[in-house]
Amino acid sequence: MRCTFLFLIIAATAAAQTPFDRILNADKDPANWLTYSGTLDGQRYSRLTQITPANVKDLELKWVLQSRAPAEPNSKYEATSLVNDGVLYTVQPPNVVVALDAVNGKIFWTYAYNPSPAARLCCGRVNRGLAILGNSLFMGTIDGNLIALDARDGHMIWSTQVGRPEASYSVTVAPLVVKGLVIAGPAGGELGISGFLAAYSAETGKELWRFNTIPKPGEAGHESWENDAWKHGGGSVWTTGSYDPALNLLYWGIGNASPDWNGDVRPGDNLYTSSVIALDPDTGKLKWHFQFTPHDEFDFDATQIPVLADLTWQGKPRKVMLFANRNGFFYVLDRQTGEFLLGKPFVKVTWADGLDAKGRPNRVGHSTPEGSLIYPENQGGTNWYNPAYSPRTGLFYVPSWMDTHSINTSRVETYKEGAPFNGGSATHELPALRPGPTNKRLPELAWGAIQALDPKTGAVKWQFKMMDVTDSGVLVTASDVVFAGGREGYFYALDARTGAPLWKAMVGGAVSAGPTTYAVDGKQYISIPAGNAIFTFGLR
Repeated sequence: MRCTFLFLIIAATAAAQTPFDRILNADKDPANWLTYSGTLDGQRYSRLTQITPANVKDLELKWVLQSRAPAEPNSKYEATSLVNDGVLYTVQPPNVVVALDAVNGKIFWTYAYNPSPAARLCCGRVNRGLAILGNSLFMGTIDGNLIALDARDGHMIWSTQVGRPEASYSVTVAPLVVKGLVIAGPAGGELGISGFLAAYSAETGKELWRFNTIPKPGEAGHESWENDAWKHGGGSVWTTGSYDPALNLLYWGIGNASPDWNGDVRPGDNLYTSSVIALDPDTGKLKWHFQFTPHDEFDFDATQIPVLADLTWQGKPRKVMLFANRNGFFYVLDRQTGEFLLGKPFVKVTWADGLDAKGRPNRVGHSTPEGSLIYPENQGGTNWYNPAYSPRTGLFYVPSWMDTHSINTSRVETYKEGAPFNGGSATHELPALRPGPTNKRLPELAWGAIQALDPKTGAVKWQFKMMDVTDSGVLVTASDVVFAGGREGYFYALDARTGAPLWKAMVGGAVSAGPTTYAVDGKQYISIPAGNAIFTFGLR
């Protein structure tokens, strides 16, 4: 069925043009937030310093944007907002773009995309944000398209199909702009897609290269799949990657294998699922890869954001990648070569009893027909929500949780287009229950937390526990303030060095996105989506 589009201009904006050079040097322009992670290194580190540990208690609500999108089941606000010279751009679920005044929330224009009813999604009608280049904004749609809009008035410039919605190809990732390319890929790993990452011309939408995350016959890595399982092998892309301009390398985390839990039907390591890949952004050619969870049977994908940092490693400068993986291990890799440098659990892990010298897990747990109790649970020790790294404190901040699932492979499924392709299930079965007829879960057995890790050792330096699991991304500032939220509806400010709580605000809904901080006329703001609204705070 052909898509229809609703286009409504409320007012024109005068946003400044955004050449790639501005994005490349975003660290020198902290008043703006020009890419998903703020900067291309994925650090979510803002150099703004007006909000400090001493005055953060004086934050007050400046404006709220209630969603204009129709209420839909299984939809939530997951987009990180962009800010360009006082204009804030966001995506209301599933695909409504709004441009507004970053100071007072006044709407300039709205563009509503009407997805095809053929869209098939596993995990919510969501969108994680936009990319910007020149005068164009770029958005993926839940029915498998990538579109370009004029940032000044919201009219559509071009639309390109990434994948067929009937076959469960959707685009929920916030695209990444590198040079003149818009880079994105499809979600759908729980519905048997064959994944890829592709680059599209920012001017025309034409596909310029494609890297198959499930390698086809004749491609390197295809030997890691036996029989024809590769045809519906998963390997989805639904969280944004990072870029190192000095090495000219693009880094991206890749999703789980399909079917999720029954690995018997897909013998082998199943590359490049549950891996991070490093590509030449000009050609899409693979430079190196590292697989965190070979032959993943627990839905431990690797769609976390690769965070790039320069550290003194064993007495010498080294360009590294920091990666807190859903499988419960924190990794440090050499980002030039992919060499494994360090791996250490940051939550309870029972499916493996450690990593070998090359970082391959020593697996001791497996999914079984009768069910196997696995730590961490299938949502992982962390998930897609972004971490942060501060060069000032030298700490890596990761939203995390500790919980368990019983993973079973009780079903042998045959792939059917548009249908779930999981091969089992994951259910909460805790080893200890509260005495009595209700058998309620012991609350101390599951918790969510923001944790600060020392990248040089993997040691947890501090931990801020929450009442519920953490669903929010993290942001850290050069004034040593960490901002994060949780499912229970609070938005927090923490001391970046100690984890001490400094301030919190009840925002009335689950926080499922990463915060954005920016400045207009010398005044710093902090903005966070929660529930069906965006809340923006500033000092009194």
